[in-house]
Order: sequence, then C-alpha cells, then structure tokens
Amino acid sequence: MGSTPTYGICFQKLALKVSSGLLPARKRRLLTVHTALRLPSTVRFYPISIVTTRKLFERRIIAVQPLNIDAVRAKFPAISQPGSPVFFDNPGGTQVPQSVIQAVTQCYVRTCANVGGAFNTSVGVVHTINRARLAAAALLNAPNPTNIVFGNNMTSLTFHVARAVADTIQPGDEIIVTDLDHDANVAPWLDLQAQGAVIKRMSLNSNDCTIDIGELTSLLTSRTRLLAITAASNASGTIPDVNRAVKLAKSAGALTYVDAVQFAPHRATDVQQMGCDFLVCSAYKFFGPHVGILYGTDEVLNNLPRHKVRPAPALPPSSWETGTQNHEGIAGTLAAIEHIAAPDAEVKPWNTSQELRNQIVESMSRMQSHEDSLCYTLIDALQEISGVRILGITDPARRQERLSTVSFVWDRLSPRATTNKLAERGIYCWSGNYYAYQFMKSLGMDEGAIRVGPVHYNTLNEIDQLLETLKSL
Repeated sequence: MGSTPTYGICFQKLALKVSSGLLPARKRRLLTVHTALRLPSTVRFYPISIVTTRKLFERRIIAVQPLNIDAVRAKFPAISQPGSPVFFDNPGGTQVPQSVIQAVTQCYVRTCANVGGAFNTSVGVVHTINRARLAAAALLNAPNPTNIVFGNNMTSLTFHVARAVADTIQPGDEIIVTDLDHDANVAPWLDLQAQGAVIKRMSLNSNDCTIDIGELTSLLTSRTRLLAITAASNASGTIPDVNRAVKLAKSAGALTYVDAVQFAPHRATDVQQMGCDFLVCSAYKFFGPHVGILYGTDEVLNNLPRHKVRPAPALPPSSWETGTQNHEGIAGTLAAIEHIAAPDAEVKPWNTSQELRNQIVESMSRMQSHEDSLCYTLIDALQEISGVRILGITDPARRQERLSTVSFVWDRLSPRATTNKLAERGIYCWSGNYYAYQFMKSLGMDEGAIRVGPVHYNTLNEIDQLLETLKSL
C-alpha cells in the first residue's frame, strides 16, 4: 500500500452497482470512483464503512492509511506459523506480539528485583514501571502517570476499589449497575449491600442489546453514590453513551466507574473526555500480559480510604498497589501499548505521554477501520444463514455504537457444540455467557451464545473460512 492516502466512502440514497468480481465473493463493497471526487488516480479505496445495496446510509469521506496486515501478523508468533489456528477468541484474551515476549524475558534477565534498592536491577525495574505508567497514561489519555494504578486484573482492581467505597457507604445509599456489564463490574458492587447499600439496575433492551441512558434520570437520586457502567459489552459489542451517563451521574453527585476492558483494544480511550472518576482495563485484552490497569482522578485516589500494609507508600498510585507488583507483566504491558501505537511498523521514539498518545490515536483509527470491515462482512453473511440470530446492533449505519465483537445463536447446534466443532477445524471461538451473567439472564439464554471477536490481526480470509465452516456443520 505504501504511503498512498486512502478513502472510505458511504452513500445515502444511492444504489450501488459495482462490477468487480471480487466484491460478491467477500461481500466487500469497495468503490473505484476517482473523477467524481477529483482525486488522483493513485488513490485507493478502503472500506471504512461497509456499503451494501440493501443498507444505504450517510455519506462520509475519511482519509486513512490502511493497515499492512502482513506486517501486523508477522509480529505475532502464534499466528505467523504455518498451520496456525484462526484466533477469534480475542474478547477473552488476545495473542501477543514478539515485542511483548521479549519485554517480559528481558525483565527477568536484566531487572529481576524488587523496587527500592540502590543496585542496578532494582533501579532498572523502577524505570520500567515508571515508563509503563507513562504509556498507560497515553493509552487512556490520563492527565498524569500518577493517575495509573497497576494490579492483577480488572476484577481484582474493582473489588479493591469497591472495598474502599464500602467504607464510605451509609445504609440507604444507592449504587447503579447495568445489565449490559460483565459481572466483574456488578458483583463487587453487590457486596456493598452488606453495608446497607441499595442496588439499582439499568435494564437491557433485548431487541438490540443496548441500554437507555435516559433511564438514568429516573434512577438517580440524592442518595446515589456510584454508577458502574461498561464502555463496551463483552457479549454484544454494544457501545453505550458513557459520556452522557457520566455527566448525568456526576450532576447527581455520584462517583463513576467505567469498565473499558472490551473498549480499550478497539477504540482510543479518553478518560478526560469521559469525565469519569475511575476507568479500568486489562492488558491481556490488548495484546499484553495478564495485568490490570486502573485510572483514577487525583481526588478519588487521594481521598478514598486505602487498604494497605503500614510501611507501604502513603501517596497514590503506590498506595493503591497492594504488595509487590507483576513487574515482568508491567514490562510486557509497556510493549503492548507501544504495539498499539505502531501495529504494522516500529514505534517512533517518545519521551512524553502526549508523543505516544498521538501515535495511538492515529493507529487505532486504522485498526478500527479494518475491524469494521471484518465485523460487517461477518454480520452481513451471518444474516443470510437460516436460523441465525445475532445479539445486538446489525445496522452498519449504527457502526459507531458497536465494536467488532459479534455473538450469535442458531438452531443447528448449541453454542458449545458449535465451538467444539469449530475448534476441531482450527477456528477458535468462545461460547457460554463470558461472565456477562445478567446480560444472558435478561435474554433468557441459559447456554449463552457463540462469540466471534475479530481484532486487527484477523483477516477477511479468516472470516470467509469461519463462514464456510459454519455452513458445512
């Protein structure tokens, strides 16, 4: 592709007739219009949004440099070997690039020590942790690296914060959770019922697997102490209007806790734009090791009670990090974030969070464009298979309201039987409830669903392979 600019185009109220023989085979709607837009003949067209003859929507022209997928995949040992399986289990945990493996290894080889020592290995690991905080701040657009707390995983961090919030709860105080969330952003808050907290729920719309943010206006009261909400569903890929939800909750004086575990691998996360008090994500969902990342504002990190050993630092972020951290995992997390900044090239040198942030925002727009093309190719084809029901949004005009995570059921086989047969054929997908416990309960789906989660290293050929295999079952 080189450095040639590319454009994705969608047309409203325009029937498209494309003669290219490639398009029907893959359901890819690429346009080859140059003169109408007075663009140079070298311009290539890329599917920012999938255009179908059945679903026509808003016109957009967006300049974007497409990912070099071969270069992306070459970075991942697990997928670049001959005969490698197809990894669509990414919402449960992604594969890692060689740079992450090397970072973890080098931490053991060169900086295997605890923090606080005067010797080189200890000084070196402190440098790695500090640089990883800078990188995490860039990933989330946090004001300062001191707003970043590392932990075992999102679930452990959320229980940790819930324990601190529990110390401030009075009987009758209210916590709001949603039926769209992973249970890791529900169960920790349910525990606060032991302090007398009242739990309220935002209900799930079973038609498109969304929540109505307007429902918050009837749930919020002067006793509301916290809103826990997801930035993206790990079951349906739904992206709720978190910015609006946070604004409503804060106007009522409530804290806001955002689960971005599924959002962070797919979109440029911006805690300052959201205005949230807390946001949490996990590195193993964005090509890194099993490490959790918590963002907190200065106000909440400094003022909420902290449960720690007495010799531990008194100030955040260290005062929130119980015990010795997973140093090698944090080193790998740094490498994973740098991979996001340059998924098909080498990361540019950076010294500040903003320098890295600029790379992240640009690259994630490219990743999103690629994932959108995979997502709607998959959705479009699944809708043509008899007996398939897709959970969530399927209209490409609403693509900004969903991620590439696609879950479905069908009448041929149970979710587990389907994923068993796919695994036998080298295609890895998930089945069950994925810990989206209340989500599946609200839909009455005791066996859960089949989940396919394309990311930036997946290809249209792999989507085709999945679809052909499903049709053969």
